[in-house]
Amino acid sequence: MINNLKIGFHKLKFYSGVNWPKTLYFNFKKFPYRIAKKLPVFFYGKVKFTDISGEVEIAAPIRKGMIGFGQPYEMNTLHKGIAEISLIGKLVFKGHLQFGKDYFIYIGKGAYCEFGHMASMASNAKLIAIESVILGDFARFGSESQIMDTNFHQMIDTSTGERYKVTEPVVIGNYNYIGNRVSVMPGAQTPNYCTVASNSVCNKDFSKLEENILLAGMPAKLIRNMISRDWNAERESLEDYLTIR
Repeated sequence: MINNLKIGFHKLKFYSGVNWPKTLYFNFKKFPYRIAKKLPVFFYGKVKFTDISGEVEIAAPIRKGMIGFGQPYEMNTLHKGIAEISLIGKLVFKGHLQFGKDYFIYIGKGAYCEFGHMASMASNAKLIAIESVILGDFARFGSESQIMDTNFHQMIDTSTGERYKVTEPVVIGNYNYIGNRVSVMPGAQTPNYCTVASNSVCNKDFSKLEENILLAGMPAKLIRNMISRDWNAERESLEDYLTIR
């Protein structure tokens, strides 16, 4: 009974913090009426829409508030009011999603970004997609993490003149637990059931490694096999705690 009351109170906070003008504007701007009226996307706190001319697709059953930008699901309670979205490319949701407070999202022209079911990025997250960024189901990032599929500037080998790629796709596997202040850089890929320790820098393809691994370091490397967050124990409680009904 007490747990049910706590969960009910927690979900009441979701509704009380909704930025209704931004929520209504985004939904009716980006979706046909039959979807927009269900309000699948909620915005919480102050947010700047720098450009939302891109395409948004929800490839999952539509539910109210299933996608929460600035959603109050963490210990910190205050918004700094610096959240910003530039959506020029294509953004696809494959289920429920949570973004924490004060995020920055940039999806450039021709870029593709996809979030799996129950993916998340906690407060002060930064996501920049110039080519392609894909997060699998339950790919959950801690606070102050960043994902960038670009180096922004052309780099060259000064001895050979070889020009390195400016962008490379990023792919994060299913059931990934990414710690705080992790930087995911161009070309990074992880297998399913991967854990990345806080303050790590992922800048290469780990997808050929086995599942249930721990990566750590700057740059990240394999630290341990046969270790995973207990997703079987947490999956149901996460969905119940974070789903708006």
